[in-house]
Amino acid sequence: MGALIDYHPVIHLPADYQVLDLSIPPERRDPITAKYTIGRYNEVRVGVYEQALFEGTRNIHMGIDIGAPAGTQVHAFDAGVIWAIGDNAADGDYGPTVITRHPWEGGFIFALPGHLARGCLVQWSAGDTFNAGQALAQLGGPDVNGGWPPHLHFQLSHRAPHDADLPGVVSAVDRAQALLDFPDPRCVLGPIYP
Repeated sequence: MGALIDYHPVIHLPADYQVLDLSIPPERRDPITAKYTIGRYNEVRVGVYEQALFEGTRNIHMGIDIGAPAGTQVHAFDAGVIWAIGDNAADGDYGPTVITRHPWEGGFIFALPGHLARGCLVQWSAGDTFNAGQALAQLGGPDVNGGWPPHLHFQLSHRAPHDADLPGVVSAVDRAQALLDFPDPRCVLGPIYP
């Protein structure tokens, strides 16, 4: 089981990071006081996804967000191979994105680190291998990462993506299947929030 392995941190977090609650309306949220933040998995987010990309009511988050300064190094949680690279450049999308594939319980699991700096688009090619802990990219700023404050969207997938994209936010109708397809990233990130 993935949770029994001690994986490398994807971002080195300080002790004083802040876990956000994006399930409450923006005007009632606690102010962000930390340089590093965590946005939760399987959270129904209120007032976050207003861009045209999120047509209908797609507001259930299928990854974990790690807020950190632009330029922060993003590391591989385990050894693997680059599956796909792309620039999801629409407003509200991931921006530069890398999909990695890793051995997992007799098969494979795929990871999407998104909202990266453009350097990863030329640093890697599909098929390149990397070691656990190796730097894969740096976090991008709002000018390249879909317009978001600098953060890493980290998502796991049991199904192989067709390109450098996964649905990071789903609707209530799609939630049950998404929970099967996209497991809780804490199985590799560790207990970064209760």
